[in-house]
Parts: sequence; C-alpha cells; structure tokens
Amino acid sequence: MAGHSKWAQIKRKKAKVDAERGKIFTKLSREIMVAVRMGGGDPEANPRLRAAIDRAREANIPMENIKRAIQKALGEGAGEKYEEVFYEGYGPGGVALLIRTTTNNRNRTAAEVRHILSKFGGSLGEAGCVSWLFRSQGLITVRKDSGFSEEDLLLLAMEAGANDLQETEDTFEIITAPEDLARVKQKLQEQGVPVEAAELTLLPQTTVPLEGEEAVKVLRLVQALEDLDDVEEVYANFDIPSTLMEEVSARV
Repeated sequence: MAGHSKWAQIKRKKAKVDAERGKIFTKLSREIMVAVRMGGGDPEANPRLRAAIDRAREANIPMENIKRAIQKALGEGAGEKYEEVFYEGYGPGGVALLIRTTTNNRNRTAAEVRHILSKFGGSLGEAGCVSWLFRSQGLITVRKDSGFSEEDLLLLAMEAGANDLQETEDTFEIITAPEDLARVKQKLQEQGVPVEAAELTLLPQTTVPLEGEEAVKVLRLVQALEDLDDVEEVYANFDIPSTLMEEVSARV
C-alpha cells in the first residue's frame, strides 16, 4: 500500500515527458515566482525557492529559464502577479484533499476547482476543514536499490539532521524539517547517497485505505485537478496499492 509519496514519484516520471510540451514549466515557473515573492531571490536563504529550483532541474528545465523566472519575480511591476491560494475539500471515500494553486484570478481558479470536484464525485469544503490533517515537511527519497541498508541510511540521516526515516515498497523516505531539507540533502549526497528526489511537501498525519473502483475514482479526481493550469499540487491522505496507481496513471 502506498499514498501521496508514491503518487508523487509517478508524477515526477511523467513530468520529464511533460517538460517537452512546456506544460510542466508553466507550473514550475509560477512556483518559482511565488517562492521568490514570499522569501526573496536567494535560494540559499529561501528553502522554498531552493526546492522549486531543484524540482525544475529534475524536470530538465534549462537553468537559463529558471533564472529568467527569478528575475521576472524580482522585477517591480513586471508581468502578471501570481499568488498562492489553497482550496480544501473531499474526494470519494472521504479522502481529504488540500489543493495548492498559484493564480492571478481567484474567481476563475475557484470555479475550475469546484467544477472538477463536482464532476468527479468530490466536494469543496470550508477553509480549515482538512488542512489540520497535513504537516509541512521536507521529504527526501532514496531508492532501496541504492546500495545503502535501512540501518546505514537511518544513521546517516540522523547525523545529517533528519527527523525520521520511513520504508515504503521500493524506497526509503527521509523526513526533515522544511528549513533543513537542503542541508540534509547535501550532507547525504556528500556521503555518497544517491538522492532520487527532495521536496517540500505536506504529509498527511492519518490516511484512508482505498481499493477497487473507489480508489480509481479518487485517482481520476486527483489527476483531473492536477491537469488544471492553476493547480501546483494536490495533497491527499489516500492509501492505495501502488500497482493500481501505476495502472491509472498509464491510462492518461
């Protein structure tokens, strides 16, 4: 069984393909601009910007384009102003959904999110109805075939300043405080640990196990939300078999 983290891994693989069409860069560019406006243009002093740049590089976005997005955000009155807005709701089976968007038109984004939720069996909730279920964390993913045992990796992670290590089907997940993500990642890489991904995320504190048709409905809803131009990330507390997630993802 696996949840949001496994779904994120599947999306990262697809992102490299999407980058060729430019769609993924539009979302990452907005994320970079919002990160700059919230915490400044220095990635060393802005953990969120550092994580956004790393995600962009992971998706094969040229550094020249990344720098352009940073400069655009730093420029006074340059271009459209995007802001971060969260929407909260529920999917089939009572799954909690926390939808992070970057938008220059709240009315448009709210209408699009509400339409998709309604179309795929979900509902929009009031502010605060599910956000309490999620905690901001840094998440570092290392594949199990990396050559490091769980004990060795746990020791290195703790020495680097991580908070926890969890085992999934085919990866180890290292949990950090958001502000420690870049530092822990760097220390692990210095020890030869092949980091597959490092991101700032919102992890659910409780999960809802789903299988069969109900699980398929939730995944289709999440995919439809993620396909909206204004949606950056959908955080959910489902617990669904990874094989089913792979199947549903491959159909799109």
